[in-house]
Amino acid sequence: MNPSHSSNDCISSDKVEGTSVYNAGGDKLGSIDDLVIDKHSGQVRYAVLEFGGFLGMGTDRYPLPWNMLKYDTVKEGYVVPIDAATLEKAPHYTDGDMPAYTMDYNQKVNRHYGMDS
Repeated sequence: MNPSHSSNDCISSDKVEGTSVYNAGGDKLGSIDDLVIDKHSGQVRYAVLEFGGFLGMGTDRYPLPWNMLKYDTVKEGYVVPIDAATLEKAPHYTDGDMPAYTMDYNQKVNRHYGMDS
């Protein structure tokens, strides 16, 4: 067993889904609705943030590159280095209209957040 890892290094996706996401200022942006996993590597590529709307109605889904999220044990949620204005301009989709996560779509998402694809 690798001593730098503990039994808490892994988490079930159903524990991630529903977890709150905050910006660096501590404002809640939304919550994780889904995870997108790369079929070939098995790695989580995106956490899909449910954002906008009112009381869960009219919310859209915003894929966030997984490596942008940092878990904050005090907030018991993830923190991302973006604000609501940046998020509102990001690639997104409605609940029933999930895009194909093609190479072009992945590049569009990653470019928006200034991430290499």
